[in-house]
Amino acid sequence: MYEYEFTAMQQLDFAHSWYWFLLGAIVSYFMGCFNFAILISKIKHDDIRHVGSGNPGAMNISRRFGLRYGLLNFLCDGLKGAIPALCGFYIFKDYYFAVGTQYFAVADFARYLFALFALIGHVFPVTMKFRGGKGISTTIGLLWFSVSCEVWWYAFIGLFLFIMLFVYVGFTEWGSMGSLLGVAAFTVWQAVIFTLRYSNMMKNVYVIVTFMILLVLNVLTWGAHHRNLYQLMAGEEHRTSLKKMLKKKKSN
Repeated sequence: MYEYEFTAMQQLDFAHSWYWFLLGAIVSYFMGCFNFAILISKIKHDDIRHVGSGNPGAMNISRRFGLRYGLLNFLCDGLKGAIPALCGFYIFKDYYFAVGTQYFAVADFARYLFALFALIGHVFPVTMKFRGGKGISTTIGLLWFSVSCEVWWYAFIGLFLFIMLFVYVGFTEWGSMGSLLGVAAFTVWQAVIFTLRYSNMMKNVYVIVTFMILLVLNVLTWGAHHRNLYQLMAGEEHRTSLKKMLKKKKSN
């Protein structure tokens, strides 16, 4: 479950194939630049950037138009991270990098590299003067699918974590903190899998870079919520009431 059969794979030399990773990163970035929250609000004859928190993301869409539209936005933004991750995995799943006698699966690096650039595109889109969403949906989507693409039934564990996120937000009404805890839970889960897989080569450059990408994913997502965290510590965080969102769903 945690090991690869490297004898069935082909060796890939990064020095001679780096341009494929660059191309994948560029395509993923521009995929991330498309903002579904703005599209949904325009369809509703509104502009989500001028209402509520002003954040063009699933949480603000839920507060404005109801939980139904918020979940739709979450799904679309989640796919922006999931699709690059899946492409990275399936394109490179039969290849490995070799550093001496140590082997590292290219798919473990590629899926998170591409997904990272999709997240960067969502948070800093060139199409919106680098002022995008906060990345929760995209990050959860990319982590959820990255873990599940190897073992299909892991998707149900991811679903359980997502439900627990909803339960937490439902009881505490702390939407930002619940979302960030969800991101952290998915990250720790993937980090444990990689630690078990590469426990005898933790100083390998590809292992280190992949863990750094996981860290950067969290830094970007948590950093985008720095104002929410300050407000939460000051007791001024805007409450996220699922009951109110459900009422808006009925009224819409």
